[in-house]
Amino acid sequence: MKKKIIVLALIVLLMSGCGSKIPTLSNGDEAVVTLKNGSMISVNELYEAVKDDYALTAMIDLVDLKILEDKYKDKLDEVNSNVDAQITQLQAIYGDTLEDTIKQQTSYKSLEEYKQALYLVQLKELAILDYCKAQIKDKEIEKYYDENIVGDIKVSHILITPAVTDAMTDEEKKEAEAEAKEKAETIISELKKTDSDKVEEKFAELAAEHSMDEATKDNGGSLGFINKDTLSSSYDELVTAAYKLKDGKYSTKIITTELGYHIILRTESKEKAALEDVKEEILDTLASEYLTKNQVASVRGLQEVRDEYDFEIVDTELKAQYAEYIQSSLDYYTKLDNQTATTTK
Repeated sequence: MKKKIIVLALIVLLMSGCGSKIPTLSNGDEAVVTLKNGSMISVNELYEAVKDDYALTAMIDLVDLKILEDKYKDKLDEVNSNVDAQITQLQAIYGDTLEDTIKQQTSYKSLEEYKQALYLVQLKELAILDYCKAQIKDKEIEKYYDENIVGDIKVSHILITPAVTDAMTDEEKKEAEAEAKEKAETIISELKKTDSDKVEEKFAELAAEHSMDEATKDNGGSLGFINKDTLSSSYDELVTAAYKLKDGKYSTKIITTELGYHIILRTESKEKAALEDVKEEILDTLASEYLTKNQVASVRGLQEVRDEYDFEIVDTELKAQYAEYIQSSLDYYTKLDNQTATTTK
């Protein structure tokens, strides 16, 4: 794709000239190549020669760049920062070989070309996401709010990790698992013997004595205030169980995660945020979900923003190519979306 853009950019550069007088053919067309016998190749000849193979993709990218830089001019600094962050991540992996890797594994001729491509992709993603947001109804936002938005809760835990090593036999691993589980059961038994008004204090004592989470054990096992997405996915089962508890209650059954066995205590709750305060966050989530199920939106979203800017192709051949390209893209993603819908039923 970049090769195509470079070719068209070269034509534009040659057409603009470098300050010197540009030779012209008898019909008035500017020349891009001259030969000693007086023969010339004009800008128009070169354009016609590359148009079928290169011009469409290059034109679309140039058009989108102009449109999206104007539409999202207040977000350009953010987009550039995101691109720089992506490049920094790649540099951490590839170091000084990054540019050579890009040249070897992609069609880009330099790191700068690659950055420009990332930049345009991010601008396109903004337009596509805005299109998806426009498809979301208020009822969907309200439903998501009612079913998924919750207030923060304060949770403490005691973690018992089985002393399993790779060198152990399967039997030894089973014994270590059983030992850890028994220890967790014993802690629950201790809590059951404790008066309700003393549970938090007792839980802190047991955490200090038994918990294998070094970061929290000396602070009563406190994980602080959490929400559904506060902790890493390693804690998913713990968070789900915590939201089923009431304040002041602890888990009477062991909670198993990839980290080990947990006993948890929920101590405090906060009211959930008002709908207006989280509406944009919900909209982002629902728009992303919409795009996952409707990948054709990646075509329609860009179509819409081009129409918004009165995009019109004057060249009849390119116009026909563009119409065919759009229809082909719509057909492809519609088929893909239908297949996805079928497999997820």
